[in-house]
Amino acid sequence: MKQNEIRDIRLAPSGHQKIEWVKNNMPILRGLEEQMKEEKPFAGVKISLSVHLEAKTAYLCQVLAAGGAEMSVTGSNVLSTQDDIAAALADTGMKVYAYHGATAEEYERHIEMALEHKPNIIIDDGGDLVGLIHNRRPDLGEEVWGGCEETTTGVIRLKAMERERILKFPMVAVNDAQCKHLFDNRYGTGQSVWDSIMRNTNLIIAGKTVVVAGYGWCSKGIAMRAAALGARVIVTEIDPVKAIEAKMDGYEPMTMKEAAPLGDIFVAATGCSKVITVEHMLTMKDRAILTNAGHFNVEVDMEELEKAAAQKKETRKNIMGYQLENGKWVNVIAEGRLVNIAAADGHPAEIMDMSFAVQCLSALYILNHRGHLENKVIDVSAEIDDVVARRKLEAWGITIDALTPEQEKYLSSWNV
Repeated sequence: MKQNEIRDIRLAPSGHQKIEWVKNNMPILRGLEEQMKEEKPFAGVKISLSVHLEAKTAYLCQVLAAGGAEMSVTGSNVLSTQDDIAAALADTGMKVYAYHGATAEEYERHIEMALEHKPNIIIDDGGDLVGLIHNRRPDLGEEVWGGCEETTTGVIRLKAMERERILKFPMVAVNDAQCKHLFDNRYGTGQSVWDSIMRNTNLIIAGKTVVVAGYGWCSKGIAMRAAALGARVIVTEIDPVKAIEAKMDGYEPMTMKEAAPLGDIFVAATGCSKVITVEHMLTMKDRAILTNAGHFNVEVDMEELEKAAAQKKETRKNIMGYQLENGKWVNVIAEGRLVNIAAADGHPAEIMDMSFAVQCLSALYILNHRGHLENKVIDVSAEIDDVVARRKLEAWGITIDALTPEQEKYLSSWNV
């Protein structure tokens, strides 16, 4: 088995510098790293990881390795892999199979290569490691005790597999932890999406009409930050309860058909496919900007857009312009892939400190409970959420109240 498949090991110094920067801004993971070094709980344990391969992910890999884990690493998106980060991890002796701009065939090969050391624990982002084991290479999953899933889309796929009773090992739904989705999905996505849109377009957001598809936790963050930047915000939804929530939060719920002619910037974050179609695009303003903040590049219907376009050209770095049959243009950032990571640096380090702390502790949970878990999607334990939340407050220098014995008795009693 090849040790690495990366672009250029000479890029490692730049990667090490980036990793050191995020490490200095991830106090929870730093504390876990010290714990890992001392206790070595993952000694002899093989971990395969497929997450967006940038600096915060690299530091998670280093923390797990500090605990003794044998790491085999790949990316989870062909545009989010940073070649200097891949080089830096390879430089530390890890198995690394990823490079920026890989073809679909190369990406799948890298996923397979990351599994070839037959892991005990899987850390996935979008379900590609789990999917390959279940669809094509069950032999690579023979030694898996369980794993962790980072994102909403991956959890959706896992729950579908559980319903069909084909899931071969337990998977912890890291995405559903309170210390993940309440902060990563909302505040992380909200900031990083607009960081990407603004740096790639160099346009002002104030005064524009922004259409946000969906109103889950990611979309709430995107809408909140758009409004804070001075935009008019329209929300499209299929869930009546979420549409009411959007209305009461101060936004304008409507259908995508109604919103399409009004929007200047569109952000899809639903986890579904064909949310923005060519039919919608034909009614949009000339040079409307389309982006996707969902895991897979299917929310903006790129396949049909490629077919329907009279011509296309790169209008700016990371932006492709498509001219439609009516003569209007639409601009798509990052090929319709995950905009905040495929065309920027992803979530802030302090946010991923919480999410990756949950990942690390969930991997430890799998280790400590191996052989005693059902082949189902498992919730993150309340204890893990509590540990991460308290360590975050400690890092901020914040203390909070605790219940007195009398208050505990009052809250647990029915006869008040």
